[in-house]
Amino acid sequence: MVTVADDGGSSGRLRSEMGVLPPGDLRMAMASLCDDTPRGRAWHDILQHRFTTNGDLDGHALGNLLLAAAWQHAGSAVAGLNQIGELIGVRGRVLPMVAEPLVIEADVTRGQAEIVVRGQSRVAVTSGRVSRVRLLPEDPEMCPETLEAIDAADWVVLGPGSWYTSVLPHLQVPRLREAIHAADHLALTLNLQQQEGRRTGSRPRTTYGSWPRSIRSCGSTS
Repeated sequence: MVTVADDGGSSGRLRSEMGVLPPGDLRMAMASLCDDTPRGRAWHDILQHRFTTNGDLDGHALGNLLLAAAWQHAGSAVAGLNQIGELIGVRGRVLPMVAEPLVIEADVTRGQAEIVVRGQSRVAVTSGRVSRVRLLPEDPEMCPETLEAIDAADWVVLGPGSWYTSVLPHLQVPRLREAIHAADHLALTLNLQQQEGRRTGSRPRTTYGSWPRSIRSCGSTS
């Protein structure tokens, strides 16, 4: 289950121009599930290929364009993801967290100032202390397939990834949070190291300590 709030780069452009889910994080998940075979490695590189041109394609990832085309062809995000997954032979299944693009907002303290940072691309790199994160819309349209996958799972594993922009959002969608609460087994996986240029949230011990509060509360992330 992949967060669909990216608003930067190629994903942000496609989201704005076509009204589709931002494909970048979904593409990354799909690329990571490619087989470790010559064919799988070739598809991995194709999905991740990013154009360098003097025209409109500059900066676009080929996998993002492929997903956007599949969504238009199939008529739905899940059907398009399934088609691409079957085409390239991924091990596993990639599903969007919800069925519509999200916006992430964060309340941030910088010195004596309290500010609101809007957009995943900005929240991911913001300085200061994040006191609260929220999603817009607050109760987005769900993907039935995502809820079914959670219900059928032996384990639900959250992470690794950016705490505020990749992990915590799953606990802020009411129906998704309820499904995660109902899981038989739940695990949290933390990053082994900080992503360069990205906010991780806090030290592992602090993040682990906030985990019970985060899963109970829609917005508490201290």
